[in-house]
Amino acid sequence: MNHPIPDAVLDFIDVGEGPSARRIAARRRAAQESSQGPGLVWLGGFKSDMQGSKAVALDEWARDHGRAVVRFDYSGHGESGGDFVDGTIGRWLEESVAVFERFCDGPQILIGSSMGGWMALLLAREIKKRQKKLQAKASLAGLVLIAPAPDFTEELMWKNFPAAVKKEIETKGVWLRPSNYGDGLPYPITRNLIEEGRNHLLLGSAIDLGCPVRILQGAQDPDVPWQHAFALTHRLPADDVVLTMIQDGDHRLSRPQDIARILAAVAEIG
Repeated sequence: MNHPIPDAVLDFIDVGEGPSARRIAARRRAAQESSQGPGLVWLGGFKSDMQGSKAVALDEWARDHGRAVVRFDYSGHGESGGDFVDGTIGRWLEESVAVFERFCDGPQILIGSSMGGWMALLLAREIKKRQKKLQAKASLAGLVLIAPAPDFTEELMWKNFPAAVKKEIETKGVWLRPSNYGDGLPYPITRNLIEEGRNHLLLGSAIDLGCPVRILQGAQDPDVPWQHAFALTHRLPADDVVLTMIQDGDHRLSRPQDIARILAAVAEIG
């Protein structure tokens, strides 16, 4: 007899100590016993949350295929605690590592959208480092990166900001950037975000992850130009890296045909 498939479980974990402690919300779905494929980990974008259309589509695909899946919100995003204004790449990476270590078992595919693409690359590097040191219970099966934005705080923000904006960030510590997404409200770009981001830049040297990488990029993306994805492929070893350019695709890549491509890339790995 068929048992009904349970909903994804909402869980919380605490990350950080003292004043930097925050509670991180995660939704996870266990693999069904018959399932063979790697688990999936969703890493969302800047100012996005785990209830976005791509994350939900991935969860539904995992449910239909009996695969384990974890998605979560960074601090200051969605259902997690903490303030967005306190966020940095390092802080969100610490949360990503904590979620991975707590909820993931066996081979995993990291699926990162926009800033989540940067997070996936950083998390993959962390996983590799830790595996050398100890027998970690989870490993890396591959990456699927959607309009990935590694180094965006430097390459796509700071280097493109007009002098007046840079001055405001340097003197006031924050600039309110107008937004075309979500609720349309401006959001804070802090000096801390920019400066701390420099500790995590990847595009200056080779990124050797030892696993397949699939990149999907819209040619009409106004936020992460396709040249950025191209620069990333040059930093990855050539053995199993595929860049798919979607000629009429935008930054979100959330249309049904885009989501179908993302799910096909996930299915291809492992």
